[in-house]
Amino acid sequence: SHVSPPVLMNTLEKAMAYAPPFIYSKVTGIESPTGVKAEGWLISVGGTPKEIMRHDPEFTYRRLLDAAAMAKKLGAQIMGLGAFTKVVGDAGATVAKRAPLPITTGNSYSASGALWAAHDALLRMNLLPKPKGKGRVKFKAMVVGATGAIGSVCARLLARAAEEVYMVSPETAKLLALKESILLESPDAKLFLSAHADKDIGDMDMVVTATSGAGKKVLDIMKVKPGCVITDVARPLDLPPSEVAKRPDVLVIESGEIQLPGDVQMKNIGLPKGVAYACLAETIVLALEGRFENFTVGRAIEWEKVREIYQLGLKHGMQLAAISGVNGPFSDADIARVRELALAERARRALAEVPAPQPARKAPARKRKPTGSAA
Repeated sequence: SHVSPPVLMNTLEKAMAYAPPFIYSKVTGIESPTGVKAEGWLISVGGTPKEIMRHDPEFTYRRLLDAAAMAKKLGAQIMGLGAFTKVVGDAGATVAKRAPLPITTGNSYSASGALWAAHDALLRMNLLPKPKGKGRVKFKAMVVGATGAIGSVCARLLARAAEEVYMVSPETAKLLALKESILLESPDAKLFLSAHADKDIGDMDMVVTATSGAGKKVLDIMKVKPGCVITDVARPLDLPPSEVAKRPDVLVIESGEIQLPGDVQMKNIGLPKGVAYACLAETIVLALEGRFENFTVGRAIEWEKVREIYQLGLKHGMQLAAISGVNGPFSDADIARVRELALAERARRALAEVPAPQPARKAPARKRKPTGSAA
């Protein structure tokens, strides 16, 4: 049994921030292909993260510790913080220290899910040449915020998959160190370093943004190539919906949702039946694996953990359920539409770049008719 992250319920009023935690839903029917079963509870701690953030961190810690005490009483063996990870001062470390049961933030699987979705989207957009055998896919990828915890994980993953990886960060020394470290693992990787995204962004097939520069503009979406897949793994997001809306010919991914194994019964959390947010799925994977430990705590996300939770997820039958953007999951039709717009925009740009035909050199100069031009 396990407890999932608190559910966001936007309709709750400010008063809710003071109400004691309550069980929003029991979760049953989770069953791994290995035969292991799990059940748990979704506990709400009242107000939305925004609401609770208006108070001091101690207020938030107490709410989460109350929820943890409740979870323990219910028989849970691990609890995930989900959406509250982003708002609690040190991302779960304090809660983990003081809680009566192991705590995980869910961030490792969130990073994994977003990258899983990015890879999937790149294939579904069908704009790249198919790789021969096990070779690298011919695409260029950029990681903005490459020296951060998640950014460096993304860069390591992409260095194994992409033909060229551009790593962007203002921290030059850290960038150089990251490059050295990646070349030890993937000696054949082609890596390029830059302090700014906009220099090479027009050539990229995939861009991952993972900065901690909340609210700062990290890239100019107008410079991105048509058909580019942008994955925003920063929390809060690097690309607000207003920016995303400017480029219908680009696929902007915010997260990958996870289909849970078994015949899962739980109250609606705003996703299709049996589908969970990746941060919630992390808690479930750990429960199925019997790993009752503080798996992801603190701000740093480790590449080893991202890889491990991804592999454990596959072992326990987790599947990528949906690729979600700022407005929720993309359907096949949505992706097909982005692809069509991208192809049309590429064709338009190709035409615009064709140089005007030059007049032949030795043409006789006499009797020239005036020529009209049509745009």
